[in-house]
Amino acid sequence: MYIYTSEQIKAADQLAEKRGMSTFSLMENAGCGLYHAICPYLSTNQKLLIASGKGNNGGDGIVLARYLKMAGFEVDLIFPLGEPKTGVAKQHLHYYEQCGFPVEEWNPNQTYDVIVDALLGVGAILPLQESLVEWIKWMKSMKATIISIDVPTGISSNSGVVDQNAIKADYTFSLHGYKPSRFLFPSSHFYGQVEVVDIGLPQKSNWRVWTEKDVQKSWVKRETNAHKGLFGTGLLIAGSHEMPGSAALAASSAMRFGIGKLTVNTTQHASAIIGPIVPEVTFLYHTYEELVRSEWKNRRFTCAAIGPGLDPTDDLEKLVTYLLKQNVPLILDAGAIQSRSYPRGEKPIILTPHPGEFSRLLQLSTKEIQENRIELASEYAVTHHVILILKGEYTVIAFPDGTGYINTTGNASLAKGGSGDALTGMLLASIEGNDCVKAAVLNAVYIHGVCSDEWVRKYSEHTFVSSDFSSLLPMICKSFEKE
Repeated sequence: MYIYTSEQIKAADQLAEKRGMSTFSLMENAGCGLYHAICPYLSTNQKLLIASGKGNNGGDGIVLARYLKMAGFEVDLIFPLGEPKTGVAKQHLHYYEQCGFPVEEWNPNQTYDVIVDALLGVGAILPLQESLVEWIKWMKSMKATIISIDVPTGISSNSGVVDQNAIKADYTFSLHGYKPSRFLFPSSHFYGQVEVVDIGLPQKSNWRVWTEKDVQKSWVKRETNAHKGLFGTGLLIAGSHEMPGSAALAASSAMRFGIGKLTVNTTQHASAIIGPIVPEVTFLYHTYEELVRSEWKNRRFTCAAIGPGLDPTDDLEKLVTYLLKQNVPLILDAGAIQSRSYPRGEKPIILTPHPGEFSRLLQLSTKEIQENRIELASEYAVTHHVILILKGEYTVIAFPDGTGYINTTGNASLAKGGSGDALTGMLLASIEGNDCVKAAVLNAVYIHGVCSDEWVRKYSEHTFVSSDFSSLLPMICKSFEKE
């Protein structure tokens, strides 16, 4: 489940060779692994084409072709760009031919059921050459199932940049680990179904995918003699006359996700709406001065979240500045997400921007954000010493130590007002219910997505609303408790 840039892949190959594993063996491992991974998707009555490039990606295709031919598949191996240039790919081609297998000439009149794209891989340079574009157009005209090795041709490995003539694969088999573009935009939509193929290299990366097993391992079981004080006394500053629902959704999700006690600082009008929805919470109606003067010291809040349903104002900024000095876990959402510096305290500071909010922070276009979500989120988290949750499909969670994770749960049903407010509440509860900050944050994001996934198993994704979290969380949390 690890994620590697093209530079990291090359470094891993070099390190393996330095430690005694030849590049010939690595390519053999890759081709053999690809064969075992791809075979379940093939049948012997299909006609296959493997289009290999001049580099090591093409060499992987040569090894795959050999395994398929030995297994009785009808396979044509061709070199649309010319025969291999790298030494190890040449060696494998020689071995392929010594086994009695021919290299075919490209016949534009031949039809194929499956085409394997082994043209460029992680070393691709965009835009694509015109000679390659013509061949890709022919390949697309085949209407065949397309399987790409590592990265679909025309896709950048490290960013979301896509050539206008890029191959849109049905399946992509990534060697050693995922590549960043698998989770970026618009490139992720060109990968099709993705599977990682192990090639025998040690797994070591600062970035990976957070999984169901990770949630199960880090799930905290409550002791039988527990009391509410053990699970946090939270302060939620949220909601307004115009947007009382934001506070209601955040508060409801916080309570459902296990916070011990919660106080909501909002308007009296908003509290009249929130109270019947979440009768467990208490309310404050204080200004910045009143909160600073008495309530914080008297109530001894252990965690705080601020921003849902609030517009950025001078008073809100004063509140954020004050909360940042209290050295408690702090979640900043919506109106509280602004350009500022952050103290390096012991307690986590968590920002939850969507791409539009993050683009305003960095003064970059949303397109640039989406193409480079992982790199930009990580840079921001490290530079500002915060945890940054960049929401959206494949939510990016970046930590100040340079590590990060991708969340793969969730779907388009979350594209509704209030879903971010629910996540803020879940984070507020989770950060107080788990001693491991990373697991607390990651589990909240993961389960937030699982709720929407569970909904679409039964209902249309169009019909999901954020208040549904309140009924879904008990069921989803119970499933992890059982595990």
